Amino acid sequence: MNPTSQTVVETSPATAQAVQGAAVGKRKGRPAETSPPPTPAEVLELARGLPFTKSVLGPAVEEATAAQRRFLYALFTQEQQSRQVAKRARLTRQATFPVVKTFHGYDWSNLHWPPDWGRAQLTSFEFITNQENLVLYGDVGTGKTHLAIAIGYAACQAGYRVKFTTAASLVAQLRHAQAQGRLDKELASIGRNDLLILDELGYLPIAGQGARLLFQVIADAYEKRSIIYTSNLEFSRWGTVFGDEQMAAAIIDRTVHHGRMLRFKGGSYRVANATMK
Repeated sequence: MNPTSQTVVETSPATAQAVQGAAVGKRKGRPAETSPPPTPAEVLELARGLPFTKSVLGPAVEEATAAQRRFLYALFTQEQQSRQVAKRARLTRQATFPVVKTFHGYDWSNLHWPPDWGRAQLTSFEFITNQENLVLYGDVGTGKTHLAIAIGYAACQAGYRVKFTTAASLVAQLRHAQAQGRLDKELASIGRNDLLILDELGYLPIAGQGARLLFQVIADAYEKRSIIYTSNLEFSRWGTVFGDEQMAAAIIDRTVHHGRMLRFKGGSYRVANATMK
């Protein structure tokens, strides 16, 4: 997915005719319009949902005066910026973060990086571009979820599609979709994301049909999109989560093939900063 892709929508034939007519009138040396200028409301109504195609806009820009081109350049710059702001807000909303977290003020001291891979690679999102996985592993309260959300939020700002969910919530969502006969649609919706964040893997056991559904999501993502896991369990104990050692081995195999583990050390931040002593 190219986060910076651009959409072009064709304008109406009436608008095209009006713009081209104005340009022709100017070339013939006569005023393009002798009636009173349209009101701002009329201009806004006409412009609703009608970005120009190149075939319409090109000749109009060529015929425009320097002042008119400056006006159009400023107008289109503001429109592009407005669209980017709206897109980032939409992506953040659709990611369903429980709360927004950022890198600002984050304590990186508890984090042990893999060899030849660090903060620069993380924040460049090359792991998303390469459809690689991250496992954020460590004890409770060491900052795994905070960092996962911060990565996801920053990815949204960069134009990537992100989905945040706990492992238990995703399983419940999939089971509900299956019961309603819309599992394929739910899986397709999850698959449209560039990054899936599975929080709290291992906090609750996932057995039987729930484990098989989660495996389906993970297997489908293999070499197609990135997954971030947060877990307090080492790989050797993932079998207890899924209730099936072979399924756990298959999930681990797909995770580590194009993945890295970030290890979190130290005590619980929440306990250290608790108001209850």
